[in-house]
Amino acid sequence: MVIGAFAQQQQPSTPQPSSPQPPSGQQPTTQQPSLKQPNAQEPKIAVEVKTVNILATVRDKHGKIVSDLTKDSFQLDEDGKPQTIDYFAKESDLPLRLALLVDTSLSQRRVLDQERDASYEFFNKLLRPEKDQAAVINFDYDITLLQDFTASRPKLQAALQQLETPQRPQMDQQGGQGGQSGPGGQRGGHGRGGNGTHLYDAIYLASDELMSKQQGRKAIVVLTDGVDHGSKETLAEAIETAQRADTVVYSILYADEQGYGNSHGFGMGGPYGGGHGGYGGHGGRSPQQERPDGKKVLDQISRMTGGRMFEASKKDTVDKIYAEINEELRNQYRLGYTPAKDLEAGYHKIHLTTNNKDLKVQARDGYYSGAQASPSASR
Repeated sequence: MVIGAFAQQQQPSTPQPSSPQPPSGQQPTTQQPSLKQPNAQEPKIAVEVKTVNILATVRDKHGKIVSDLTKDSFQLDEDGKPQTIDYFAKESDLPLRLALLVDTSLSQRRVLDQERDASYEFFNKLLRPEKDQAAVINFDYDITLLQDFTASRPKLQAALQQLETPQRPQMDQQGGQGGQSGPGGQRGGHGRGGNGTHLYDAIYLASDELMSKQQGRKAIVVLTDGVDHGSKETLAEAIETAQRADTVVYSILYADEQGYGNSHGFGMGGPYGGGHGGYGGHGGRSPQQERPDGKKVLDQISRMTGGRMFEASKKDTVDKIYAEINEELRNQYRLGYTPAKDLEAGYHKIHLTTNNKDLKVQARDGYYSGAQASPSASR
């Protein structure tokens, strides 16, 4: 079954009875072309923003997490104007919905085994029985929902076992890359055959299709080298959709330099030249050209949504990074406030601090009010 651009391999888990939740954040009801059923009719109006929710992590000057603050410890501004914090809670009071996005493009083929093992251990330590749930998505030139939200360890382990890099693309008679055809496979007619890493599309879809429908604390963890190749959505659209879904994005940069050989097809020359073109569909890239800076991309995504960017290395292994993310998710604050009724549609800057200047607050830097602009798939 296909949901939007997700090729869904597992049936959605049975919805769990919901428990009382804090006030929900801004959730625009705007039609999303290619992501809903063709006959679905939704009003193209903006829903009034009632409560803005912020997840925050606080550290001292030594980088140690501070978890004993109260509502009165915080100061909040929106567009430079002081705001009253209406809602305050600590992590232990709120359920967690976590989506793991794993890059399975050819450049990651050498590190998948380590990522798979570390991810299962992460789930096992992080998820609290009867309270937290996780989902697993892999992305390359397709975006596949391997497992919808579930608390089942066996189901999550089975999903992680399905992580694998795609087969080498087949050449069509015209010398281009053979892609899928027919309904249900492509998003807005976007071909997904051949090489590619649809990072922006994956974050967009995970936020829009999964996270926006969840309550409580919401986080995405993405394992990738940060290089997008072939997404229909832009980086800005992916970030905006995560922000609208009140979702924090943690990114783990795992760049295997030996993974960027001819098999990855970055120049789109050699054996995989032709049809698909280079970055953004504007022709091939010379193998001598530097690829996009994945570190800067991931840092921007995480910083703007209130998460962090980590870089895996021999010293900072994926297991160690997962342990740090686990600690953050167990020591978060959630704050909510009500903006002015005459708020203009658009992006609004948030500045959250504490009354102790030695403490550093990690939180998203803004939110959107009003309806979201049409995604690029509709253009």
